[in-house]
Amino acid sequence: MNKERLDVNSTKSSRSGFAGFFEGLLRRFRTAMFMAMMAPIGVLYVLCMGLSLSPGVYLFNQVSLATAASSPLIHSVALGLSLAMAFFLYGFTIIFIVPLVNKILPLKVKPHRDSWFSLSVLPWYYHNALHYLVRYTFLDFITPTPLNKLYFQMMGMKVGKGTMINTSNVSDPCLIELGDYVTIGGSATLVAHYGMKGMLIIDKLVIHDNVTIGLRACIFGDVVIGKNATIKPHEVVLPKSRIPEYNKDTEILLAIKSGNAPNVTQKE
Repeated sequence: MNKERLDVNSTKSSRSGFAGFFEGLLRRFRTAMFMAMMAPIGVLYVLCMGLSLSPGVYLFNQVSLATAASSPLIHSVALGLSLAMAFFLYGFTIIFIVPLVNKILPLKVKPHRDSWFSLSVLPWYYHNALHYLVRYTFLDFITPTPLNKLYFQMMGMKVGKGTMINTSNVSDPCLIELGDYVTIGGSATLVAHYGMKGMLIIDKLVIHDNVTIGLRACIFGDVVIGKNATIKPHEVVLPKSRIPEYNKDTEILLAIKSGNAPNVTQKE
């Protein structure tokens, strides 16, 4: 990543050719150009939701036709049940449709540091926009189950064996790496980005084996958590943090520093 100081108010682009011209327009006419670049997300939403709703709509129509001659009570109950089933058919469909669309889009999210109004942030916007469609319409219903783990993996998250993700508060799944036997507590927040001084900074969030993330903890991008560590409930791990691997020696060292060293009996 480029660590040089960026002029976030500049209306010029360092890119060349058409990309530079387009980015210059984006920075000069921020509101209008931003809305124009985000417009295709609406089309993707209609595509993903429409395809995912289709099985439920088909079921509803079939039930409606089959019970049309029944009493109003039976007809209403049948339609109500079919609508409930249609919702879950939508959910179980969209968790596969969205990752497929995300995969075929020619936009790949990479760690970077740039102005919010730059071409490099577009893949990040589109990736998260698609993910939020699932997150805010269905993901809570399959959290925590093997299905939410499968969904995150299809969205690009690296998830080790035995790992449990008991939260839907996740952004940038393609930049998050979870080792083996990691436990993500309820309502914890995992995001691989942060904003700072007019810039968007995207970097990987890596959690190694056997780590426990407590209830409602918040972990940002550019963080590495070592093996066996525990993040306490409601704790915030700020960007650039490096949490060391936790072992017995670490426990003794911390106890010594705090003045609570355990009694150690030396062998003769």
